Amino acid sequence: MAKKLKPGGYFHAATDWEPYAKAMLDVLYGDVRFLNNSPANNYCARPEYRPLTKFERRGLRLGHGVWDLIFTKR
Repeated sequence: MAKKLKPGGYFHAATDWEPYAKAMLDVLYGDVRFLNNSPANNYCARPEYRPLTKFERRGLRLGHGVWDLIFTKR
């Protein structure tokens, strides 16, 4: 992915599977070519531009988590 993104380009992923979110965070955080856009240096709040799907709405109603990761290429 780092080879395809131009500097300033970003990668955004959202998942409702926490182990997958943690694995992505570890990989991206460990790559010096990327900068985490999260102020807390972990997960981002769902940005307004990302639509809330009916599956996500249902999951949130049931107490499931959703994790957004947004990293910018340096």
